[in-house]
Amino acid sequence: MHRLSTYDHTTILIELFLIGIVVYWALSFLEGTRGERLFHGVIFILIVGSLVLNLLVARFGFDRLEYLYKGFLIAILIIAVSGFQPEIRRALMRVGQTPIISSSAKNVSKVLNEIVKACGQMAGTRTGAIIVIERQIRLGEFIESGVKLDSAVTADLLKTIFYPGTPLHDMAVVIRGDKVIAARVQLPLAEAGALGRKELGSRHRAAVGISSGSDAICIVVSEETGIISMALAGKLIRDLDETSLRQSLVEVLGGKRMPKTFAQTKSEKIEKQVTSKV
Repeated sequence: MHRLSTYDHTTILIELFLIGIVVYWALSFLEGTRGERLFHGVIFILIVGSLVLNLLVARFGFDRLEYLYKGFLIAILIIAVSGFQPEIRRALMRVGQTPIISSSAKNVSKVLNEIVKACGQMAGTRTGAIIVIERQIRLGEFIESGVKLDSAVTADLLKTIFYPGTPLHDMAVVIRGDKVIAARVQLPLAEAGALGRKELGSRHRAAVGISSGSDAICIVVSEETGIISMALAGKLIRDLDETSLRQSLVEVLGGKRMPKTFAQTKSEKIEKQVTSKV
């Protein structure tokens, strides 16, 4: 208490404010990922451990206990770095990330129209599909697991690939620029709990998984319901129609990190889902 009385109160408030901003940013960045729970655990250990230890040392002089706790914190740091590896990788990949720039806006518009058209038609027939649009971060490690193609993006091609029973209909298609470069691509799955809804299956988990570890855009058409969803930065938005899907794609590819569709409040999304079911 005597040490605290010597500190400048304004400095303390500024420091607490800055620490709060950093913690809030970290929680927002880790929301819905495996690292979120790990982060909560680390923060709990640091805060509670430090408070209890300072109390014991100040009152009883447990110097050896303080020494062991500092060694324990080093071990926690090493474990945290290992546990946060996917999140750290995602954060580093986003540092200095610039909006996608295409040499031909006409080509981009054409590709988006074909993708949106295909998704709308597949939603109508309840044909399951998962389409990944590659951006700055290359997805070569995942493309290697699939069948390589080099075909122009057309609605007919996408519908043919995902038509039930065709050799390539399983897993995902990856689009780079104006080309479908691979089909039957296996994507990493996010934890089931990260989606918050039990009825969402492996396609949605794969969409969240690939968008969490890269800057890719992933579109999902549900085989069970025909609902179109889009994943970006580890977040999933559902119940998109062709208009809202096109708008979201244009905004993201135009440089926005998060389109307006993703900025909806929870109550707005619930209201939309309820309205769509009535």
